[in-house]
Amino acid sequence: MSKKCQITNKKANNACAISHSHIRTKKLQNINLQNKRIWSKKKLRWIKLRISTKAIKNMSKIKI
Repeated sequence: MSKKCQITNKKANNACAISHSHIRTKKLQNINLQNKRIWSKKKLRWIKLRISTKAIKNMSKIKI
């Protein structure tokens, strides 16, 4: 399974790790993915999703 949010389609960010001597090396900043069961009102059953914590936070705000 890919490291991608199934709702927001967020994925890893390319960044640089900078050492004390200021040497830059490439690194990935992965998103915080969680496995979550969410109740679907349309299908009337539980759905397993792999979503980011940002998406979980927004879902609890709008009460889905």
